[in-house]
Amino acid sequence: MTWRKYTRLVWLSLLLASFSYSTFGDDEPLILNGQLTQGSLVRGQIPSGAKVYLNDSQVNTNEQGKFVVGFERDADLHHKFTVVTQDGNTFVREFTLSERTYDIQRIDGLAQNMVSPPHAVLERIRRDSANVSKARSMVTNIDAVFTRFVWPAEGPITGVYGSQRVLNGVPKRPHFGVDVGGPIGTPVTAPAPGIITLADDLYYSGNTVILDHGMGVFSTFLHLDTMAVNEGDTVNLGDPIGTIGETGRATGPHLDWRINLGTMRLDPETIVTGSPN
Repeated sequence: MTWRKYTRLVWLSLLLASFSYSTFGDDEPLILNGQLTQGSLVRGQIPSGAKVYLNDSQVNTNEQGKFVVGFERDADLHHKFTVVTQDGNTFVREFTLSERTYDIQRIDGLAQNMVSPPHAVLERIRRDSANVSKARSMVTNIDAVFTRFVWPAEGPITGVYGSQRVLNGVPKRPHFGVDVGGPIGTPVTAPAPGIITLADDLYYSGNTVILDHGMGVFSTFLHLDTMAVNEGDTVNLGDPIGTIGETGRATGPHLDWRINLGTMRLDPETIVTGSPN
């Protein structure tokens, strides 16, 4: 079986899986797969040659008419899709996202360098940030984003997307990943195929790997103890990425798994099936 035939079969099974999906009316040329909620990544398809708009912005599609869109942590709730077919027909569907509430956690008594970085490392932090932005800047035609995602590690969920910590009374940025706890050395594997765009030791996140799934969608794996890949490597579903660690500014061993659509930080739990336990 060719890779193209395989991905088409997986895409069909994805549409029939446990995620919600909808065709907006029998005569409307739009299929969506995902959760229409704040923080979600939604995959969709329109007829080849048609155009789709989210609100007033055109959405990039591949040759098969497949596309991805995202809704940020605090996204507005009211949106609309507009599909314009090759023969000029226009279909509009307005919809409302489910609103989410997020946990706020207060932690006091931390050492000051765990709250604010020392001045001496600011240049390194800026360099790390530039490298991460570059690693997530590409929009490739890799079809892996439309395949089934699985959990990259086994263990209990110890942190969730959207939560926020107040450290020594200072509100920090929200947490934009899902944490899977486990002993140092627990295997971390690819949740879906893709190409490695970064494998480096960063100040905040320690040993960090970024994986391009295509269409601007990237997985990031933070705080790894070891890394089993290098930039430019192609990985398949289940291939080794590294092992769980507590590198960087982690407060204990865990995997912090993140999903990005370009610069948009989204919730991995909106695209993965099952449980990491």
